[in-house]
Amino acid sequence: MRFEEPAISAQGLVKSFGDVRALDGVDLEAAPGTVLGVLGPNGAGKTTSVRVLTTLLQPDAGEARVAGLDVVKDAPKLRSRIGLAGQYAAVDENLTGIENLTMVGRLYGNKRAVAKRRALELLERFSLADAGSRPAKTYSGGMRRRLDLAAALVASPPVLFLDEPTTGLDPRSRIDLWEAIEELVGDGTTVLLTTQYLEEADRLADRIAVIDHGHVIAEGTADELKSRVGGLRVEVTLTHGAASFAAMTALESMSEEPVHADGRLVSLQVADRSGAIMEAARRLSQAGVAAEDIEVRRPTLDDVFLSLTGQAPEQAEETTTRELVAA
Repeated sequence: MRFEEPAISAQGLVKSFGDVRALDGVDLEAAPGTVLGVLGPNGAGKTTSVRVLTTLLQPDAGEARVAGLDVVKDAPKLRSRIGLAGQYAAVDENLTGIENLTMVGRLYGNKRAVAKRRALELLERFSLADAGSRPAKTYSGGMRRRLDLAAALVASPPVLFLDEPTTGLDPRSRIDLWEAIEELVGDGTTVLLTTQYLEEADRLADRIAVIDHGHVIAEGTADELKSRVGGLRVEVTLTHGAASFAAMTALESMSEEPVHADGRLVSLQVADRSGAIMEAARRLSQAGVAAEDIEVRRPTLDDVFLSLTGQAPEQAEETTTRELVAA
C-alpha cells in the first residue's frame, strides 16, 4: 500500500520527561517505499522519536502522521498499519516459533486458522520453517531477531519501525537481517531504522537524519552528509600514542581543518591525494615521530558522526520492546 503523502512525517515534536527534554522540535520525513535512517549519540532522542511515532508515547507538542494517520488522534487505527521491532527480540521463549506468530495474529483479531496460515508464511520467508515447532528459547540470537521481525509483519504493515534491530548480533546474522530488510523495502514497505552501526545506515538508508540533544542537526543522503565533512582524509597510525601532539603539530598546516587525534590514530583533511602520503611521512620524520601506517581515504559516516556530534557512535540510550497490538 502506497500513499501520496509521506509515509512518515513529523514536525516540531517535543517530549519531556521531568526536566529532561528528550525531543526539542524534531522534524522527520520518509517517502513511501524508502528507508529513513536515524542516527544519534547516547541520549539523543532516537528511541523516544520511535515511541512517539508508534503511538507508545504522546508528544507534548508538534504533530506527526504515519501511513496517512495522525499518531495521536488516530492512534487505535494506526496500530494496525505499523510494525515495530526493537533492540531485543520480544518473543515468548516458552512458545514455539509458530505459536509466537499465531498469538500475535490472534491479538490483531484474526481467526486462528488465518493467524496460523500467516505464521507459516512468515516462518518460511525468514528461513525459520524448520525451527517453527521448536521453543524460541532454543533459537540463536539471529533467529530470535528474525522471529521478532516476522512478528512485526504479521499484519502486513505498510510502515515498519526498527529500533536498533541488529544490536548484539554477530556479523553473519546482521547481514542476513539486512537482506531481509532490503527485501521488504523492495516490496514497498517503508522503514524507519535507528541504528548504532553506521555501516548499516550506509547500506540500507535512502536518507539519514542525525539527532543530537533532541534536534535533527543534519539530514540527507549518505553521500550528501559525507560531502559536508570535506574531501579526502589522511590517517596516520603512530607507533606510540604519546607522540600524538607532536604529530598533530607537524601535520596541522597540511589541512585547513583541525587535526584530530584518538590514541595512536591522527587524521586530517587534505585537498588532494597526490603526494599527501609522502608529505605527511616527510613532516613526521622531521619531527622525529614514528608511524606504523599512513593512508588516504574518503570520508565515512563515522567521520560525519564525529564532525556533527563531537563524539563517536555509542550504544543506544533506551531499551525498546514491541508493545503494539491492534486496539
